[in-house]
Formats: sequence, C-alpha cells, structure tokens
Amino acid sequence: MRIALVGCGAVTQAVYVPLLSRRRDLFEVVAVCDLSRTLADAVGDRLGAAGRFTTVAELLSAGGFEAVLVLASGSHGETVGRALAGGYAVLCEKPLALTRAEAATLPEGRLMVGYMKQYDPAVRRAEELLAELGGPEAIRSVEVTVLHPSGESQLAFANLTQARDVDPGLLDSLRAAERDLVSRALGESAPEQVRALYGVALGSICHDLSLLRRFTGSPAEISYVEAWGPAPGSIEITGPLPARGRFSIRWHYLEDYPAYRETVAIHHDKGSLELVFPSPYLMNAPTTLTVVSGAESRTEYRDVTEAFEVQLAAFHAFVNDGKPPLTDAGGGLEDIVTAQRIAARYAVQHELPIGGEAA
Repeated sequence: MRIALVGCGAVTQAVYVPLLSRRRDLFEVVAVCDLSRTLADAVGDRLGAAGRFTTVAELLSAGGFEAVLVLASGSHGETVGRALAGGYAVLCEKPLALTRAEAATLPEGRLMVGYMKQYDPAVRRAEELLAELGGPEAIRSVEVTVLHPSGESQLAFANLTQARDVDPGLLDSLRAAERDLVSRALGESAPEQVRALYGVALGSICHDLSLLRRFTGSPAEISYVEAWGPAPGSIEITGPLPARGRFSIRWHYLEDYPAYRETVAIHHDKGSLELVFPSPYLMNAPTTLTVVSGAESRTEYRDVTEAFEVQLAAFHAFVNDGKPPLTDAGGGLEDIVTAQRIAARYAVQHELPIGGEAA
C-alpha cells in the first residue's frame, strides 16, 4: 500500500521510520510532508520517499498514494478532514482533534485513530481475561499511575534530526490557531491552568482514557480533579465507571525520573489484572501483564511484539480488508468529550471560568 506521512518529528523518526522500514511488505512510503524541509528530507531519505512537501495542500494535490498517516503534533482535525475529503484512508495519531466540532464535522471516509496501547498484546490478553470474568460488571476499580519523565530524556537515544528552518512567523500563527481551538473548547476566558490540564488530558492521559474505553466504556462523569506542582505537574482524576466501580488516574510529570512507567491495575471480585508499560519510544520492549487470582496465584505474561507495529498492520487490514479499527472517529470524539469534562470539573471545583464546548 502506497502511503504518505504528514509530520516528520520525534514520533515519526523514533518509531514510524524504523517500523515502516522493516514492514516494506505492507507499505511503500512515497511522500512525506513537514513544515521543515530539513525534516522532510531526512525522513524522505531514510524511507526512500521521492515526494517531499512542506504543506499538506501540496501533498494532497500531488497524490500518488492511497493512504495518509497524520503524525504531526497538535490538532489533526483540519488535516484529517482534507485527506478524507480527497478520498484517502487516514491513520491519525491521537488526539483526533482539540474540539468536538472538528471531530463531529469530519467528512465520511476510512479513518482510524492511533492509540497503540490498545494494540499491545498484553492489553489484548487482559481484555480476553476480563471477558472471561464477566466484563465491565466484574470490575471493582481501575487504578492508573503514570510517571512521566521529560520527552528529551526518553528520546535521547534516538539521535533525532532537529528542525531549525521553519519561519518563526508561521510557527506563531499556528500557535495562535491552536490557542483559538482550545478557546472554542474551553471558552475564551479559560485560564492557563485549565488550558494546561486540557493539554495533558488530550496529549498523554488520553492513552489511559482509550484503555478505559476498551475495558469499561468511557466514563460518563468526572467526580474530582486536582492538579499541583510546577506545570505540567501532577494530576489526579477520579469518577464512576459506566457499569460498576470507580476509576482513578494519577499522572505525574517528573522531569528527572529514571524512566517512563505506566501502571494500569484492574481489580475485580476474584483478583487483579496489572499492566506495566515501558516508555512508548522503546521498540519491542514488552508490557508486563500480571494476573493475580485465587490463593495468591500470580502469573506474568509478556510479548515483545511491538504495539505500534501491530497497529500499522491493523491499519493495512482496515484499508484493504475492511476490518474495523479499535478506535474510529466516534472513539476519538469520546476522548475529547472526556477531556473537556476533566477540564470543566477542575474549573468548577476551583471557581475558575469555563465556557465553550466544555460548558
């Protein structure tokens, strides 16, 4: 399948380039696009892509491919909408967008939203075990803890090509457009701490929201949100699960923490399922699933199959065989709604202004 990449930054260089290089049985990258011509050339050279573009409009106009991988930072709504309108299949990295309106008004088409943790073999095994136990009704609680060091420390091994050739005026205009989208989501008067919380919810905690969607369904209510420490700091979120029980998410940005660590513990009436995720940038580093059952029996499950690679294969199957993705536009919209509920609950608790879609 001939594909084009939009965005040639950190996740593209550290994850997608090596995976697409070794999965040439499934994909041929024929074009790349980035605001930085330096990054477009670097990624294009590594993947043998002849097409090099600095605007999405030029990329889509040139064509010559069947699908687009949207890997750039920020809101993806406009790029995804253009690609779908052009008849291309799309794999879009999370988040799908920054506003409900962007997600809800996308044209019809083949869209898969990328939450690679959903494709992790340990997560799929946990889903199977949970189904055997009775599904969401068997869950007493889901408890998430994320210890998040700096992105620079997580990517130090990757020797990334840096972009220094993008017009500062263009970057300023893009930042202003992003801020306008967040204002539509949260209201013009939303203060910086509410905007920052929303950014973390859509940029990082959304992975945990995507797992809740798979295990229990999206939470319909957020009971409590607190944030503390120097930005982005620490965040705590709690609320009821749709069927039974409650969830808690504790997310900590710890710049100098030794390594990324994410733990998702599902406690049910007969034991626990505990997932421990490594840094997402380490290829083929296994997630560990520990199953605790009767009489203190403990079983560990590991699989070095790379979740990002499984996700890419699933996108290929979606486009060519019609196999539905684990997250489509509806799932991406659910996560935006939940992130807005998180921001709104925090604002209400602290008597801060909240408007826009979140109101």
